[in-house]
Amino acid sequence: MNAIRPMEIATVHPHKSELGEGPFWDAHKKAICWVDILNGHLHEYVLHADAYRRYEIGRMIGCAAVCKDQNFILASTGGIGFLNRDSGLITYVDHPEKDIQGNRFNDGACDPAGRFWVGSMALSEETGAGSVYMFENGISSKKIENNTISNGMAWNADHTLFYFIDTPTGSVVAYDFEVKTGMISNKRVVISIDEKEGFPDGMTIDSEDMLWIAHWGGWQVTRWNPQNGELLTRIKLPAAKITSCTFGGEDLKDLYVTSAKVDLTEEELKEQPLAGSLFVIRNSGCQGVPGFLYKN
Repeated sequence: MNAIRPMEIATVHPHKSELGEGPFWDAHKKAICWVDILNGHLHEYVLHADAYRRYEIGRMIGCAAVCKDQNFILASTGGIGFLNRDSGLITYVDHPEKDIQGNRFNDGACDPAGRFWVGSMALSEETGAGSVYMFENGISSKKIENNTISNGMAWNADHTLFYFIDTPTGSVVAYDFEVKTGMISNKRVVISIDEKEGFPDGMTIDSEDMLWIAHWGGWQVTRWNPQNGELLTRIKLPAAKITSCTFGGEDLKDLYVTSAKVDLTEEELKEQPLAGSLFVIRNSGCQGVPGFLYKN
């Protein structure tokens, strides 16, 4: 009989981000990647080789994902583009909000058909200033509008549901999802989070179709059943501003969690010396699902 190992929480790398976000696992390189939005960095850490690389984007970056050709697709204040891993050069191909001053891209992910979805928000966090776009073949189309802080995105195992978070609402909504066209419909709230728990930020989904949510200001990640809105698991972390999470590792059983130290006072930084770290939670008892690649 195998002994049950206790859950372990550790930092992955010494780097601390101002606003760490958008972690994703690169199964081909066996690397965990994440962004620092405000400093314009995309980080890549190959665990087995202890090899770290930082890509300088040169402007605020909201999110990134891996392409089938093993380069990156990203969304920054320069638009949506491709980052060549070898050269570090970025080629921007579209910017659906080029005429909207004061907005930036935030969270995003690739869908089951290999399209890139990305949300936006106002730097001022103006209510309703954000949208969500679907990008494919060099063209972006608007899918959701009147968001305030576009955040977590996930798709269920049979690709019939799209989950989305607009942070200030304190809720997760579900849409019916048509994988062939990317059409979404029938919006409804499936999870409601009390403000005292912090605000829902980034999100991922596990092999049982349960949602894992990072809580901004809540010191935690939580696991929920979107079928009935039930809270299943709560894992506390040593930082208040928990921003997003994703499963990674050889068997997708490690949960990687980003955090932020932006706007923390000196006193708060003393209380949270690990704020801004990338954390890993091992032995959670859950397993993730392979991430989707951009279909270039």
